[in-house]
Amino acid sequence: MYRPLPSNVTIKESEIHGFGLFAKEFILKGTDLGISHHFLGENLIRTPLGGFYNHSEEPNCYSVIGLEYASLVTLRDIEEGEELTVLYTLNPLQHP
Repeated sequence: MYRPLPSNVTIKESEIHGFGLFAKEFILKGTDLGISHHFLGENLIRTPLGGFYNHSEEPNCYSVIGLEYASLVTLRDIEEGEELTVLYTLNPLQHP
């Protein structure tokens, strides 16, 4: 069954920018939170998971890029209520 977000994550207002992703419960380091982006030919389609995470110079998540999609994975343990962030780069996600 498709879920736009994993059950342990929610979207709410962010102090960083607009809305962000937040942990609804404790999440272990190394947890694959799911697909954040799909590669469809030349197009990159964001899922709700990929559309709401914000940038941080000290991120707690990172993207794992595959042939058809990118996933969001935690870099460390995430506390309940903590915002999920990634380190944006100047280069957008690109299909490998």
